[in-house]
Amino acid sequence: MFCPASRRFRAGYHWSIMQAEYATDVLFHRQVEFQPLYDQIVRTAVHSVKADQVAAFLGRRLTAANNDEIGNDFSTRIRHTMGKSAIKMYDKFGLMLRVETTTNDVTFFKLHRWVEQRNGETVRKLAPLRKNIYSLPDLARLLRAANDRYLAFIASIDNPDAGWKAVDRIARPARDKKRSWRGFNLLMDKDYQLFLTLARGEWCISGFRARDLRARIASLTPSRTSSLLKRLRNHGLIKKVGRTHKYYLTKLGRSVIMTDLNIRETIVLPGLSTKPV
Repeated sequence: MFCPASRRFRAGYHWSIMQAEYATDVLFHRQVEFQPLYDQIVRTAVHSVKADQVAAFLGRRLTAANNDEIGNDFSTRIRHTMGKSAIKMYDKFGLMLRVETTTNDVTFFKLHRWVEQRNGETVRKLAPLRKNIYSLPDLARLLRAANDRYLAFIASIDNPDAGWKAVDRIARPARDKKRSWRGFNLLMDKDYQLFLTLARGEWCISGFRARDLRARIASLTPSRTSSLLKRLRNHGLIKKVGRTHKYYLTKLGRSVIMTDLNIRETIVLPGLSTKPV
């Protein structure tokens, strides 16, 4: 019905997906509420989104073996790319925030599915999405998940006042039943590097372990790592997954990191680089 020319294809035809996009719209009642918020989000995204976060938004891990080109494009919209896939954010009609994940190669996305091996055996494993149209429901789910992750990132920076309060809170000592744990000063390079490490994109998906921190922070020993994790937990910045050794950032932790990145990238560093007239 929609492709009459297909009647001429005597050998039949095969429908496949070449390009796809999935948009999520957040509608505001008034421009006066949306525009200042959008400006704040854009400024933070321009300076704060790193390569590993782009990978995390798109459901991938950034590894040494990754050959996809990753970058950010900021013109009339925010666009983060990784290979042939991208996630965009822009202002639609002055009232709508649109987050949109697009791809020119659906095999970029992976999921657990049944795969036929060369020996004829069928096993269920993580594999690239197939290009046929029967993959559309799975593709829609994966693209929407990417949008949701990006919206969760935005939600941690949409209220500057809350971010400042969070930074002030973690700078103060925290007490448990046995002792007091000193706060974090995110303008000090040591604490800043720690939080930059905690913000690694792949850890948003898979979580991190004590040994992951030691692998990336040379000064950490096993005992120091244990103490650091307790300190982070007592300040409410990370949470442990039950019956595992994995940790994730809390909502407070994400808010602190986004606020700190915004301060460092948009205020402190530009101020230090400004030369007196």
